[in-house]
Amino acid sequence: MHRISILICLTLCSFSTFAQEALQGRVIDAQTREAISGASILAASGGCLSDRQGEFSLPAVKAKDSIRISIIGYTPVRLAVNQERNMTIYLEPLTTRLNEVIVSAGRDKQYRTDAPVAISSISTQMIRETKATSLEQVLNKVSGVYMVDLGNEQHTMAIRQPIGYRSLFLYLEDGIPIRTTGDFNHNALIEINLAALKTIEVIRGPASSLYGSEAVGGAVNFITASPALLPTARIQAEMSNWGYKRTDFTLSATSGKLGLLVGGYYADQRNGYIDHSDFRKLALTLKGVYRINDRNTWTNAVSYVDYKTDQTGGVDSANFYSRNYKSFHTFSYRLVKAFRVRSTLEHTWNSRNSMNFTAFYRNNEIGQNPFYAIKTTADPLKARGEINSDQFNSYGVLVQHKKEFGWKQASVIAGVSVDYSPATYFAEYIDVDRNAEGYFTGYTSTDSVLTDYRAGLLNTAAYIQAQMNPLERLKLVAALRYDRMDYNFDNHLPPSAFTGSPDERNHFKAWSPKLGLTYDFGRDRGLYANYSVGFAPPNISELYRGVKVPVLKPATYNNYEAGGWFAFAGSKGYVDVSIYRMDGANEIVSVRLADNSSENRNAGKTRHSGVEWNLRYAPVPSLLFRTGGTFAKHEFIEYEDKGKHYGGNRMNGAPEVITNTEVTYKPPFFKGFRVGMEWQHVGQYFMDPANTEKYGGYELLNARAGYTLGGFECWVNCRNITDVMYATTAEKTAFGKSYRPGPNRTFNFGVAYTFTCKQKT
Repeated sequence: MHRISILICLTLCSFSTFAQEALQGRVIDAQTREAISGASILAASGGCLSDRQGEFSLPAVKAKDSIRISIIGYTPVRLAVNQERNMTIYLEPLTTRLNEVIVSAGRDKQYRTDAPVAISSISTQMIRETKATSLEQVLNKVSGVYMVDLGNEQHTMAIRQPIGYRSLFLYLEDGIPIRTTGDFNHNALIEINLAALKTIEVIRGPASSLYGSEAVGGAVNFITASPALLPTARIQAEMSNWGYKRTDFTLSATSGKLGLLVGGYYADQRNGYIDHSDFRKLALTLKGVYRINDRNTWTNAVSYVDYKTDQTGGVDSANFYSRNYKSFHTFSYRLVKAFRVRSTLEHTWNSRNSMNFTAFYRNNEIGQNPFYAIKTTADPLKARGEINSDQFNSYGVLVQHKKEFGWKQASVIAGVSVDYSPATYFAEYIDVDRNAEGYFTGYTSTDSVLTDYRAGLLNTAAYIQAQMNPLERLKLVAALRYDRMDYNFDNHLPPSAFTGSPDERNHFKAWSPKLGLTYDFGRDRGLYANYSVGFAPPNISELYRGVKVPVLKPATYNNYEAGGWFAFAGSKGYVDVSIYRMDGANEIVSVRLADNSSENRNAGKTRHSGVEWNLRYAPVPSLLFRTGGTFAKHEFIEYEDKGKHYGGNRMNGAPEVITNTEVTYKPPFFKGFRVGMEWQHVGQYFMDPANTEKYGGYELLNARAGYTLGGFECWVNCRNITDVMYATTAEKTAFGKSYRPGPNRTFNFGVAYTFTCKQKT
């Protein structure tokens, strides 16, 4: 009898042990398929956090238990333990999240509410549901941002600045500028691979204290997708009623310590709504992440873009208002080739010290026969123009260290960077033929060289940012950066040439400080304030091209701003607001000359002030309302041109009000279906510095609908539903008025399929 009792006890113990085996699993982002680290997994017997691979292990979990998985920024879930005791858990990002994780404000991961700056994040969900064919379709959803569509992914930008073409905005990919400082191009975002993006972060206002010159109006950081934890493949194709076709693909997987991602797209446009507006673009990205061990991660990325477009320019008043969008240009083009390589080693010394080392290389060339360089002559059947090429290589390193202290949550981030970029510029004169109807029909090359120089650009910088919490709810942030730009200009032409500037060395240097604070009132409510300085030296083309004696000075900006945020309706919605004033000195403006060419000059003093707001509200999970906008005033304080004083005038190309509003509905009775309506409002603005004429702005309605079933997805987007006539830019010069027509009503249709392997390789 005693032996039978022992046998029964052993049997019960074995059943108890079986019923409390360890539970293993991984936590994955439902949209990107990337691992989520730091997720909390709680069971009745205890809890743990997911590691950098998204993996977790809970000991002694009963078979009938349930677990709760949560992390800030995602919808928490509660699941029953499965019989296999190995779970793959997908978390959906919150649509109205306030305290999201960002990386751009302090060059390191932090919560949005810890950053004393105006910053917005465009989520993976927003990017995927927008199905943008060009970046302005997503960036214009950010309050205070107006990215101007110039056709075929060409663009310019206005963030706390008027519409312009100057080097006041910094564009980054994973924290590294996509172009070298000193060789800015307003079309730089052509070089971004839309198919490889995960999120986009936009800092509004100067960010020079961390990122250096050109980060004046703002900085835009394009964060690329990382390899998926599970093998994933996606293919999509779309087309429009105006001859646009595009195919995207992505392949991604992680095996052991190595994760790989390759993605890209090919776009092609034929016979659009404007004459002479065809284009093509190939964009590819390869990214590898090798987790050497728990303390070391090595990331390598390669990007390549090959792009060519016809150039059209604007139309005059008569053709614009009659919707006769004919182009008088028949051969003008822009060609872009961009190749970038980045290698980053991240090392964690201990729980309070970490660093990263990045080496990067760029090879970039922009060749063009630009429409804006074609000028009429006394002979009505002749004109003059140019073919030019701007090319540079970059060799750079960035080293950054972060140290955390065990006192008042204090930490310091410090870094140094070196970027050496030898650049060349070559332009030759062409004779242009023109027919009796005004069309530029062809050209003849000549042996006349307008510009031929080499410039060595060396940018050295050091920066430091410190933060601490002197009080539990108060965070103070201070940053300082030193930049030095050295230009070694070597002109291959004589002083009598169009570009006749003598060989010389120029340098520009600046200290860029920032002071900021945030105060957390609790319950997702807080305030921030900051003072920052922006610095923008003249570009090499501004300084030397078409110049006999370089005279441009660097522009500086003092920025003062404050703002706040709060959640409401039980965290179903949130609002953030910013108010700013930015005073500019020696701001570089483009002046139209008597022959209709343009020249850059220092404007004296300017002032930019305004209010920006952003609101999101989801009264029920199936309905999301979003609105954002800016009310701004941009004015000349001191500015004189040709004896005329423009002090007190509004700056041209500066809409006072810009808003973007969107409603998205995902009916619970029709799972996988979504429909949305978007309204873009651009207010009126002056077309010239003398403020003699205004453009009335426009109202644009867009609609989007899509359906997802398993891995299959289809969608239809309609831009400009009401087919309104509008201009993305409008200006007035001595030669008359010029309008850039916005797209007519456009339908885009697309299908996609995503395959995800169930088992980790």
